[in-house]
Amino acid sequence: MNFDYNEEQQLLADSVRRYLGKSYDFEARKRIVAGEGWSAEAWSQLAQLGLMGLPMGAEHGGFGGGAVDLMGVMEAFGDALVVEPYVAHVLAARLIERGGSSAQQGALLPSVVEGRAKLAVAHAEKGARFALDAVQVRSAKGRLSGEKNAVIGAPAADRLVVSARSDAGIGLYLVERSAVEIKPYRTVDERLAADVMFRDTPAEPLEGGLAALEEAIDFGTALICAEAVGAMQFACDTTLEYLKTRKQFGVPIGTFQALQHRMVDMVISLEQARSMACLAASKADAAIDARERSRAISAAKIKVADAARHVSQEAVQLHGGMGMSEELKVSHTFRRLTVLAREYGDADHHLARLAAL
Repeated sequence: MNFDYNEEQQLLADSVRRYLGKSYDFEARKRIVAGEGWSAEAWSQLAQLGLMGLPMGAEHGGFGGGAVDLMGVMEAFGDALVVEPYVAHVLAARLIERGGSSAQQGALLPSVVEGRAKLAVAHAEKGARFALDAVQVRSAKGRLSGEKNAVIGAPAADRLVVSARSDAGIGLYLVERSAVEIKPYRTVDERLAADVMFRDTPAEPLEGGLAALEEAIDFGTALICAEAVGAMQFACDTTLEYLKTRKQFGVPIGTFQALQHRMVDMVISLEQARSMACLAASKADAAIDARERSRAISAAKIKVADAARHVSQEAVQLHGGMGMSEELKVSHTFRRLTVLAREYGDADHHLARLAAL
């Protein structure tokens, strides 16, 4: 497998990294987190870079890119610990593009590409344990009733794509964010999320149902695997630099063989995760059956989740007490990797899924 980006993918990734390095450094991120929890200016800039349109079809003003095209972008997001809910937005737009009516697509997707509309996917429920078919929200006569939990990006969204159960089975529905009640909060890695309550809420049906949701979540899982690789790369780089500069007994602690071995093990975990993230992205884009796609995605998530735990914990340990401080970015990277290891299913969930496929 060729792990190198093509010229266009590399140019896009470099452009995103330049923007984030200039306008979204750790201090800028702290200001965003201390404020509304997301930046409208950053969202607009990401749209101007073409990121909102990248995964959308040309007929809707996009570029028709896939998960492989987004890998470099997601690695840059992981490095910068971006808090804007890009993946949730992309998944909702994907479901509308593939399952929306012509009227729904025409009304929403151009503004999605331009960065004016913000979307989120509401699929998780209490006690579901990552199972997409564990749906209690009810749909009847064009209205939804029930509750969704941990909806990333919901406080900033204009519309939600919601999974709900009707007499015909599990379906997807488009809901105005202003029509629902939300309880907003921050996740442990400082992103916006909310519990969403539906009380006889008007909803427009989308095509696709459970199979479409499973495909979208697999696509999102491939993206967050790449995001985790970017965060792990930062964790390895900053830890290596710390080992070179922190002195004990008059010498850099990086000269101690035991710490060198631990640093090497971190890099091995990173590179194994990178390989699996490449596999996940390639399978998410491939014209293969759902079973083969899901097997590859679950295998990748298992490895990436394990690597994220190992790399993030070692980064904190090798930084000593400073590794837990709010002032150092490494502690925030630990939080992001902890969440990414569990987002869209933890290692146990994907092990069980892989065994069942």
